[in-house]
Amino acid sequence: MSSGAAMRISELSSQTGIPVATIKFYLRENLLHEGVRTAATQAQYDDGHVARLRLVRALLGPGGLSVAAAHRVIRAIEEPPESIHELLGVGASAVAGLNLDDALRALDEAGFELPEGALEVYTNHMRQIAQFEIDNVPTDSTTAAVRYVVLGTVLIEPLILALRRQAEEEASARRFG
Repeated sequence: MSSGAAMRISELSSQTGIPVATIKFYLRENLLHEGVRTAATQAQYDDGHVARLRLVRALLGPGGLSVAAAHRVIRAIEEPPESIHELLGVGASAVAGLNLDDALRALDEAGFELPEGALEVYTNHMRQIAQFEIDNVPTDSTTAAVRYVVLGTVLIEPLILALRRQAEEEASARRFG
């Protein structure tokens, strides 16, 4: 077990704010590792379980991942591929949705026309964001690189979308306020 005081599942639930039933689901789905058995129906959990629960909640909640995709992300964190480039692929495949061609086709099929120059503006901003992210991948620790790349890929995407919505609200208030 990791460091920190041992606790029962009810204490783990209290500390994380995650219901016992949800914790048991994560245990059944192998998203959370078993605690140390103290009796046939009891186990002790520690800070490692707290950290894993917070990770799982982030992946399934704001990250929007399925249980299967969360498994792939956790596996990549625990057993990282050989290269950081491969790690990016793990994160990208976990959040895979439409590719660019599919997204453009969907816009076309819906009859939505992007304003002149929009694609270039989006592309330039995304390249700047991507370069910033890649420039900041930790190189001093494989573990830190794995967490940064995989979790950054999965969890930054919802952040970027939330920031876009916030900026649109502000722009709308200025223009139409």
